[in-house]
Amino acid sequence: MIARKRPYHLLEAHHLAIGYSVVHRDDLRAMPLTNELFSEARAWHHSGIMEWQPGVAAHQLILRNTRPARKWSALHERFAAQVRAVDGLLARHHAMLLPTGASPFLHPAKETVLVTVTDGDRNALNDRLFNCAQHGWSNTNGADLSVTFSGDGEFSKLHAAARLLLPIIPGLAASSPLLEGRFHGFHDGRLESGLHAREKYPELMGSLIPEPVYTQEDHDREILAPIAQLLGELGAIPGLDPEQANARGAVARFDRQLMVMQVTDTQENAAADLAVAELINAVLRALASGRWVSTYLQRAWSENDLLPIFLQTIKDAGNTLITNRDYLLMFGLMKQEQLSVQKLWQHLFVDLYGEISPEARQPIAHILEHGCLASRILRHTGRTPSPDKLRTVYRELADCTRTGRLFV
Repeated sequence: MIARKRPYHLLEAHHLAIGYSVVHRDDLRAMPLTNELFSEARAWHHSGIMEWQPGVAAHQLILRNTRPARKWSALHERFAAQVRAVDGLLARHHAMLLPTGASPFLHPAKETVLVTVTDGDRNALNDRLFNCAQHGWSNTNGADLSVTFSGDGEFSKLHAAARLLLPIIPGLAASSPLLEGRFHGFHDGRLESGLHAREKYPELMGSLIPEPVYTQEDHDREILAPIAQLLGELGAIPGLDPEQANARGAVARFDRQLMVMQVTDTQENAAADLAVAELINAVLRALASGRWVSTYLQRAWSENDLLPIFLQTIKDAGNTLITNRDYLLMFGLMKQEQLSVQKLWQHLFVDLYGEISPEARQPIAHILEHGCLASRILRHTGRTPSPDKLRTVYRELADCTRTGRLFV
């Protein structure tokens, strides 16, 4: 393959990694197949353009594009083809992919089986430090968006934009309202669980909102150095990268010139995942270009300013009411005293409609009309569903993954 002659610039290209649970087709219980599958057929998971990876637990499977994509439309058929291929493989084991940010059927303390066929040392270390048999580790499926930048100037713009946008992403993308069969009070149970999964070592996650750093030097000193020191004190395995251990909502990977947005739950099908990622990408581009306010004003926001909005959106998703007028001003809303997160996303979608691909418009319009996937799930299940009701709803979600249909 011919090497690329120049780096990708600000938001010029993107990766998407979508996580799923592998479950039994009948009762939807977790099936820890990935150790077996990856051991038996190492070649089945890599096509050169797309890749299949195990997660931390052996029932988790991640699909991602290996090469940066510059056009969103090219990824739709590629992801759809990979879902079909995975579904055919899993069918031989009477298994299938289950979408959403977390499985409501999994009891991690009893059912977690760690992946050993790849990253076995790292998974064993994480298990020793944190106990991976909990929801924030073995029951978490996200659609992580990675976007490109080059150099400190572009990093500064992108990091300011990412920090500002993080608090409202669960209002668009939350899909994990049910854990162990019932509603625990949070539309984004995956993120709520993740906040507690590493709280013993706050250096790894901070407040979820990254610190306001805008050069690689400041980033390395204020974020990575404390992580590296912690890993050394804990006796981490040699070569464990502090960047890989960073669990903040937006993570800068300077080695690859990527910013990874990792607060988006998996949706009911890949088309919806791609649409959500594309809209997030479009808003990041608008913010970074100064469409509504300057980067200087965006950089003024501290973690303490942004975190209350984020935590409330994790809880209430699109129903969260934003009463901070200065925050609404960051998105070009100058006259509103208050606005729900759902209405704010509607405003952004309308404002950026011409910059969204035709493939993404229908899924986004569906979300903004019917609510995020977590809200739609709860509408069907209620807060304490019976086991039969739960299986009926999540079988339909699994069917949406196979067929590309949107969940109503």
